[in-house]
Amino acid sequence: MTTALFWIAAACALAYFPMAPRPASAMRSVLKTTSVAVLAAIALLTNGPMLLVLALALCAVGDALLSRDSDSTFIAGIGAFAAGHLAYIALFLTHPNSDLSLVLNKPGYFWSLLLLGIVATTLLPPRAGDLKGPVLGYIPIILGMGVTVLALPETGTLRWALPAALAFIASDLILATEKFLLPPDHPAHRITPFMVWGLYWAAQAGLLIALS
Repeated sequence: MTTALFWIAAACALAYFPMAPRPASAMRSVLKTTSVAVLAAIALLTNGPMLLVLALALCAVGDALLSRDSDSTFIAGIGAFAAGHLAYIALFLTHPNSDLSLVLNKPGYFWSLLLLGIVATTLLPPRAGDLKGPVLGYIPIILGMGVTVLALPETGTLRWALPAALAFIASDLILATEKFLLPPDHPAHRITPFMVWGLYWAAQAGLLIALS
């Protein structure tokens, strides 16, 4: 049953791809939300950690909000995703195999994330207008997820947690670049929606596989 559900989620994610750059619509919202909500259902049905179920469910709520393409729903969506990332952080830190000493064993990742945070904090908030506060608050949370995932050993299915978390961060950074840094007529807008969605859904599926 859970295998069938996973393929339903994947089918919804694939069906959403051509809609990623299009204006808001009911079908766009349904496909985007369902593709992650079903992953949360899988985590629940397989007796995965409740923090994983919560993280996926909160991100599905964030997807529903962000699919509406307005500043108010964008702010609410950021809040839902921030809560989802906090659930992931708590999951990484409380996992039975979590070991904080492993974080310092990967200094390249750690310092790269720190530098990325400095660059994002410098570039994004000044260009975010009324969204400056939510954007500024979101940056340390998403990067905190990237740091805390380093506490998980790269053994068994847990080896998928780090690449999945990094894909999540990359997706968020591309989305922020698209929304706040690129001019409206920049040619990169032709591909950024597909990059954001592909990396994002792969990240959620990877975290489900790694941690359920």
